[in-house]
Amino acid sequence: MLPDWPVGTVAVLSTAGPHAIPVSTATRSGEATVHLALAHKRESLARLREDPRCALTILAAGLAVTAYGTAAVVDEDQRVAYVRLEVDEVVDHDQPTFELDDGVRWHWTDEDAEQGDGAVRDRLRRL
Repeated sequence: MLPDWPVGTVAVLSTAGPHAIPVSTATRSGEATVHLALAHKRESLARLREDPRCALTILAAGLAVTAYGTAAVVDEDQRVAYVRLEVDEVVDHDQPTFELDDGVRWHWTDEDAEQGDGAVRDRLRRL
């Protein structure tokens, strides 16, 4: 089962290749599903269309997990493709010898991009 994580947590999406990119839109949408948005120009999107197997590593305060599964584009608009990751396995990387104090922190520096991100997150919540 997928744990919860804070909105805006930067996760790492790994696709065939291997090819890994940071994503900021990963949204838990069920016990075994995650939705995220990828810009149409992302090489990772093309890779997922060819081979849907992927892994999503989520690092936040007190949390280090990798979700393995398959992804599919479930919707698109002019800006992004909306992707659903069906999770087959969650590996918890928790160890008794360390604890994650914080995840990656980021913020928008462009007002239009921030508004666009809000619209994307609203759509992800509705999927």
